[in-house]
Formats: sequence, structure tokens, C-alpha cells
Amino acid sequence: MSAFAGNFQVAVVWGVGIALAINLTSALSGAHLNPAVTLSMVVWNRFPRRLLLPYMATQWLGAFVAAAVLYCLFGAAIRSYEQSHDIVRAKPGGEATAMLFGEYYPNPGGQPLTDALRAKTSPAAVFFAECTGTALLLIVIGGLTDKANQERPQKLTPALIGLTITLLIGLFGPLSMACFNPARELGPRVFSSFAGWGTVPFTTNGWGWLTVYIGAPFLGGLLGGGIHAIVLKPAYRAVVTIQSTRFNECNHPARIP
Repeated sequence: MSAFAGNFQVAVVWGVGIALAINLTSALSGAHLNPAVTLSMVVWNRFPRRLLLPYMATQWLGAFVAAAVLYCLFGAAIRSYEQSHDIVRAKPGGEATAMLFGEYYPNPGGQPLTDALRAKTSPAAVFFAECTGTALLLIVIGGLTDKANQERPQKLTPALIGLTITLLIGLFGPLSMACFNPARELGPRVFSSFAGWGTVPFTTNGWGWLTVYIGAPFLGGLLGGGIHAIVLKPAYRAVVTIQSTRFNECNHPARIP
């Protein structure tokens, strides 16, 4: 288990998992694994609005079920860790193990948060990190899937999106645990509350669970999708137009009267 404990190892596992999930689901649903992506697609890419709520509900339900499966697999190991480190999951300090399901800031790293650790960051900084990370993710997704981008990798798209996730977790994980996905956040957080952590998932960071891990990714997704739609998409089309014009000029040169 320790082989997957470091930030980089966690980032790689997430990146590979995302790449595989995209390959498995792209033909079925467009690989909408993230409500922030779905909302951005509705606003900027004419994705059907009628599918927004069903997609989000499915994403959140899937994350909740995944958390339940993981708890069934590793529940005994979690209890053993709590006993050996004097952690009572329903009391302050329970975030040390609750972080296996939801995100907390600063990253607890398997230990109870102390006043000294909390002083190292601020809710505004973590909000900015989550918003920025999600925006970057949407910019990459938009660029890699835009048909007007003649250099898009096509079959390599899932792998490159997975590598993007790996990079973003590597950068922002030590600060905010790098969520970028409201479904991945809320589903497991609710499950952990039912699984014995009680109010800890919703009180450790105050309203941060809502503003930082739900609001910021949605805002970042809209910003990133907007940057792609307003800046990158027209630029891709302009390049195609220029290349087409040059091709026509080379094959049909103007006649000299």
C-alpha cells in the first residue's frame, strides 16, 4: 500500500484511472465523468440541457457507490490505522482518515489538522487553486477534442487527459488535495458521513466543502470552457481557413491577364 501513498503515486493512479474511464465510456456518454465538464459543455458547446441533471445525478451516484465499494474493501485497514494513531473518526481529527473519501485543506496527509497546518494556507488560496486547476483541465479537454484543431491527437486524447490530471494533482494536491470534480467530492463525502465520520466532513473546513470543492470547480469549468470557446476555437478555425486558402492558391494560381 505504501507504494501508492505519495502525492506523485496518487497522481499517476488517478491519471491512469481517468484515461481508462474515458476509453470505456466515451462511446456511451461522451465520457462525462465530471459535472463541471458537463455544465461547461451545456453553456459553451451546445450539449443538450435536458441531459444536464440526469448526467449530474448519475455522476454523483457513481461516486457514492465507488466510495461504498472502497470502504468495503479497505474498511478494516482504516479502522486499524485509526486505532494505532488514536483517531476517533467522528471527532475533531477524524479528517485524518475521512480524507480517503472527501477533500480537505490543507492536505491532511493522513494526520489530524492542527492550527499550525491551517495557518499555512487560506480558503481564498485553495479556492483559487481548485478554480484554476479545473479551468486548465477544461482548456486541455477543449483543445484535445476540438475538430477544428488539426493537431488534436484523437486516439491519444484519453491518455493526454489522464496525464493532465496527473500533472494537476502533482501541482495542487499538496495544497487542496486537487479535487476539480464536484461529483468525486460530494458523493464520497456524503458516504463518509454515513460511514461513521458524522459531521466531520462538513465542519472541518466550515463551508469550504461547498465553496472550495463544489463552487470553485464549477466556476473553473465555466472559465476554462469559455476560454476555449472564445479564444482557442476561433483561432483553430482561422488556421484552417488560412491553410485552405494557401492550398487553393497553390493548386489554382491566379492567371496573369
